[in-house]
Amino acid sequence: MLDIKFIRENADKVQQGLKNKNSKIDIKVFLELDKKRREFLTQTEKLKSEKNSISSEIALKMKEKQDASSLIVKNKELASAISLIENELELVQKEHDNILMKIPNIPHESVPVGGPEANKVIKEWGTKKKFSFNLKDHIQLGEKLDILDFTRAAKISGSGFSVYKGLGSTLLRALINFMLDLHTKEHGYIEVFPPFLVNRQTMTGTGQLPSFEEDLYALKDDALFLIPTAEVPVTNLYAGEVLDGTKLPLYHAAYSACFRREAGSYGKDTKGLTRVHQFNKVELVKFVKPDTSYDEHEKLRENAEKVLELLELPYRTILLATGDMSFSASKCYDLELWSPAAEKWLEVSSCSNFEDFQARRANIKYKTNDMKKAEYIHTLNASGLALPRLVISILENYQNEDGSVSVPKVLKPYMGGIEKIGVSD
Repeated sequence: MLDIKFIRENADKVQQGLKNKNSKIDIKVFLELDKKRREFLTQTEKLKSEKNSISSEIALKMKEKQDASSLIVKNKELASAISLIENELELVQKEHDNILMKIPNIPHESVPVGGPEANKVIKEWGTKKKFSFNLKDHIQLGEKLDILDFTRAAKISGSGFSVYKGLGSTLLRALINFMLDLHTKEHGYIEVFPPFLVNRQTMTGTGQLPSFEEDLYALKDDALFLIPTAEVPVTNLYAGEVLDGTKLPLYHAAYSACFRREAGSYGKDTKGLTRVHQFNKVELVKFVKPDTSYDEHEKLRENAEKVLELLELPYRTILLATGDMSFSASKCYDLELWSPAAEKWLEVSSCSNFEDFQARRANIKYKTNDMKKAEYIHTLNASGLALPRLVISILENYQNEDGSVSVPKVLKPYMGGIEKIGVSD
């Protein structure tokens, strides 16, 4: 969430930032509530101070066996007045906090203003392959090679699910292990394996709640949610803590299954692996000092890009415009892979800097000996990478005329030296 003091002192800037993010929240309404809330707090503090003073007088008079009846009446009147104001304060505080938790992060000044049409391509890597034969899409390849089974997935779970089998499962596991090894051994991340179920407070800490509950899978009989990404549990590992500033930056890499209802996505790329309710992902999360967060953001993007370069897949990096960013992000890059069969780019990673937005919600701070008090940390995260669209791109870009799929060089050690996923394999 945003710093309330910052909102008060920069109301116009915040309102413009919200407008650029297509938020309908009126900051004037929030500030009026904030003003009323502070007035109620001041009134209650003043009345409580007066009540405490009179209570001391009453005690003194009773000790000296003097008449304190008028003071007792006054104290009861004050208690009644305090109760009324506190009731009003509770209502205002609830509305105030509800709006505050729904105010999105404001964009960094370097982010282009506008919707998806204002997104900026900052990098293109690799060459799109030219094929001399009729291309198959990932669905045709997966079913022909018997490595993907969407029919049985629909039978056991419904639409929007997939079953990997045989060398499809091997490919999936190889990609996960390859990415975890790369990020932990070469990029300096510490691996963690988090729970896939988290509580409401944890979902609130990273910004999924209260605004996006319809996109989450919730357990009926427990106050728990299936995670939409490992960003949620990994970021909240340090909720309510003050980290040692001398040990920053702190990097974590985590594999997890991810679960998303994809509410409102009916009819949008629902076939195959493009948009699914359950998928696998390796996530990268950083905890950094504020003065280094944008340098760390560029390094984070490079860490994710390195996966694609080692897999020798053509990709492009997009700087998202204000109206295309997520609720919590201040700046975000998307990495997109080329799908030759669909002839379009597919998002495979979002690399986001949240500044102190998530840290304030989750109360994550840091401190060094030379600091007078602890300060909020900056959090960043990126998919490093998401598997479904990565699998799509590998199958389609590495397909051969005979219907087989070559294994990317970097994955061969993870697949027992297999060179090719073929019909007869």
